[in-house]
Amino acid sequence: MAAVLELVAGSYEQVVCGYRVKIGDKDWGAEADFTHHAHTASISAVASSEQFVVTGSKDETIQLYDLKKRVEHGALLHHNGTITCLEFYGSSHLLSGAEDGLICVWSTKKWECLKSIKAHKGSVLSLSVHPSGKLALSVGTDKTLRTWNLITGRSAFIKNIKQNAHIVLWSPEGDRYVVAIDDKLDIFDTQTASVTATMANPKRIFSISFINNSVLAVAGDDETVRLCDLEKQKWVCEFKAHETRVKAVDSFSWEDYTVMVTASNDGFIKMWKLQLKEVLESPTLLGEVNTSARLTCLAVWKPKSLKNKEETKDEATTSKGKKLIDLLRPKKVRVMEEVILEDESKPPKKKKKKGSAK
Repeated sequence: MAAVLELVAGSYEQVVCGYRVKIGDKDWGAEADFTHHAHTASISAVASSEQFVVTGSKDETIQLYDLKKRVEHGALLHHNGTITCLEFYGSSHLLSGAEDGLICVWSTKKWECLKSIKAHKGSVLSLSVHPSGKLALSVGTDKTLRTWNLITGRSAFIKNIKQNAHIVLWSPEGDRYVVAIDDKLDIFDTQTASVTATMANPKRIFSISFINNSVLAVAGDDETVRLCDLEKQKWVCEFKAHETRVKAVDSFSWEDYTVMVTASNDGFIKMWKLQLKEVLESPTLLGEVNTSARLTCLAVWKPKSLKNKEETKDEATTSKGKKLIDLLRPKKVRVMEEVILEDESKPPKKKKKKGSAK
């Protein structure tokens, strides 16, 4: 196929490396495409859009790379403290969280910080944007789960939790979200904001990824990746993915199956073929590459053509998500960027001067 995929990983060695995927009929390969040493400390987060890849580090910076033009694109220096999480909303916005407790909303057009939200009293540990782009969730070291209205930049809901959650993630349809606390997963229903189930993982959870709206891939402090069916509320499959702990897992649709990508402290990035059947079987290995680095985070860069194909497929198979998103949208629907820019650019209202007594 003509589509190009890129595996991008960050490491303890401060280096970000990219591998171009070679797609075969049965086996997939990955060849070294680039390495870059822009950070001065270990890399803690990575995210990708259809044009950019961004990396965050303990050196307090966010480095930008334009993979379409194959060039560096500068750095963002707004945060103080380790960059803990990065997430794109479409191709227009990036959200970043850090140890300084801030969530920043960036426009990818000019890379301006449109909003800087004091989100948590401690560090922001994880954030996730709702598929509608109107809401975001965040968890931090202040033991709170917060819901954010991205139109106003204000907190819409605060839930106190007993421990520090370190991962939060919306489902693809936005009708539920998952919160990871150490070795357990709490599944929340969006409409009631209540826990519908709790799943226990044998080890501390490092990374999660939705395979579809009901199946979740979970990686943690061992060599095994487990798949959880949130509808059935049970573990349905597990397989040995690496020789040591699995630091990151990602997934995407390809033709009639799902590709899972895993990265580990053992230095390997592996690609797995998963057939979504009524009874899930262990995925088969498509290909792997040895980076010779201690990997910390992972993202899959996909071109616009592939993203559009995935979105068309998702729209054809999801109806609940659309209904929920319609409920979450305000009556006057406006693009997130336009709303934020309006808020930032409105001149202060002039106070009417009272007429002086004659």
